[in-house]
Amino acid sequence: MCGAVRFAIALPTKWCAHCHCSMCRRAHGAAYVTWVGVPRGQFRMIAGEALQRYRSSEAATRGFCGKCGSMMLFESTRWADEVHVARAAIPGAIDREPQAHVFFSDRAEWVHVEDPLPRKGGASGVEPL
Repeated sequence: MCGAVRFAIALPTKWCAHCHCSMCRRAHGAAYVTWVGVPRGQFRMIAGEALQRYRSSEAATRGFCGKCGSMMLFESTRWADEVHVARAAIPGAIDREPQAHVFFSDRAEWVHVEDPLPRKGGASGVEPL
């Protein structure tokens, strides 16, 4: 939001999805978060001195701007070869629209989704529902 943390991604992305897990909801203060997955080698930090990392679980860290607080990144040992970037932190168009709702079983009970995207959830968060 403030520009203190800047990055670039090279296309193609691997995926784009709306995540409904409780950790993403709490971290972003939102009903769900739209993430874009990119191979680690296609992510480049341009200005990252203000980047702060928060270990949100034993396997995951979340990156945010230490100046304005904007949440931007998610990295996990589960997807060690990827960087997940908050879609809202990427200006302009990318090579794909959101493809699914993941961790849908964990969604906030007050969220009502009407779009036709596949819903995934279960123990892994990505099993077809």
